[in-house]
Amino acid sequence: MKKRHKFEIMNKLKYAAILFLFLGLIYGFEDRNNPVSTPEDSLVIRNIYSEALVGTESYENLMYLCKVIGGRLTGSKNAENGVNYVFDLLKKMNIDNVYKQDLMVRNWVRGEKEIAYAFTDEIGRIGFNVCALGTSVGTGENGISGSLIEVKSFDELKILGRENIEGKIVFFNRAADERGISTGYGYGSSVDQRVIGAIEGARYGAIGVVVRSATVSHDNFPHTGVMHYNDSLTKIPAVGISTKEADELDKQLSLFKNLKFYFRTTCRQNPDVPSNNVIGEIKGSEHPEEIILVGGHLDSWDLGEGAHDDGTGVIQGIEVLRLYQKLGIKPKHTIRFAAFMDEEIDQAGGRKYAELTKNEKHIAAIESDGGGFVPFGFSMDGTPEQVEKLKSFQKDFEPYFLFYFRKGGGGVDISFLKKAGIPLIGLVVDSQRYFDYHHSGNDVFENVNRREMQLGSAAMASLIFLIDKYGL
Repeated sequence: MKKRHKFEIMNKLKYAAILFLFLGLIYGFEDRNNPVSTPEDSLVIRNIYSEALVGTESYENLMYLCKVIGGRLTGSKNAENGVNYVFDLLKKMNIDNVYKQDLMVRNWVRGEKEIAYAFTDEIGRIGFNVCALGTSVGTGENGISGSLIEVKSFDELKILGRENIEGKIVFFNRAADERGISTGYGYGSSVDQRVIGAIEGARYGAIGVVVRSATVSHDNFPHTGVMHYNDSLTKIPAVGISTKEADELDKQLSLFKNLKFYFRTTCRQNPDVPSNNVIGEIKGSEHPEEIILVGGHLDSWDLGEGAHDDGTGVIQGIEVLRLYQKLGIKPKHTIRFAAFMDEEIDQAGGRKYAELTKNEKHIAAIESDGGGFVPFGFSMDGTPEQVEKLKSFQKDFEPYFLFYFRKGGGGVDISFLKKAGIPLIGLVVDSQRYFDYHHSGNDVFENVNRREMQLGSAAMASLIFLIDKYGL
């Protein structure tokens, strides 16, 4: 071989060696700084996903919760049945510890099916499908009727003033803003009408309010949800109306300025009743006193079956425990599941859990309360260092198409643990269909896809595995 060719080959080999050394420094140092993605870790996560995706037990459990027990309104018999069902389910799993946490909850009752119609002398009656908003007072047996006045904002209400509103029914008809990528943006842009509409209406002498449902969906399902009163103002009845029927009511108002509206609700507030959170645990092998919490809320509104909100979150938390049992995963720290009661009205379950566990050490708390849809990743309310640690796990989830690892919220129930400095993590899912179902009669078992729900279960089980091994 000629000397010049040998020299060229030696140079190429030298440059190649430098390149490989450079790449090795980048990836080698990264792996040493962040000791995840070992072959053993990858195999465990792959096994978690495989078992979750072929498993049908959790979907059958959800079907029972939705179809046999049904909507689990806080304080109701159905809510009590839900507590007993989850407790028995956990007991049958033969996990290390199962118990209930006692608490008191409100007992608001919807009463008879609501009646509503618009009317004038020219057109007679046009029926509308409405639902009482959660914790609203009832109208009484005879219902209420009055001239209808439509507004899109509280500022409009203020401009109209008492002289134009007193004795009338206010129709809040601000549509959810559809420009946000997350449908939670649209919900947030309109939900204040539901929450404080009755307060603002009463401030100017209204006798009742009708509220457009807080959803980007255009359908015939009225959505309920909690609303509030100001004790210094008259408590007036409030109902929700579907988006399609809100548009129809707006149309009739534009045609008939003398349009009046009637609605009848028989909802009432009964004395508080006892209820429970339900807890299940797999004890840690090395640090049983340190807890990784996962859960969802067991209560739901009564119009549907509480499938996506939040039956899936509860069942996914139970599924995490099943996956660990099935695969023989022995956590170093205690994995605790919690089915919280009363998220929808007063959050008594989340508050009670925080109170009862204030002397315990939690490594992290994870909640699923966005529906059983395809997971995108996780958001965390924690220190910058904890958020960065969460982000470091992203590469472990990229084979499963989870790419969202960012600072953000956890969940309502676990939010009461924030003051204890516990990192709060929320499962982030595809939100596009969530508010089609949220708080409506459309939130039923048939609208949950088994595979999508199980992907969420596997994601949480895998994240817990990594947190258990590497901390936050």
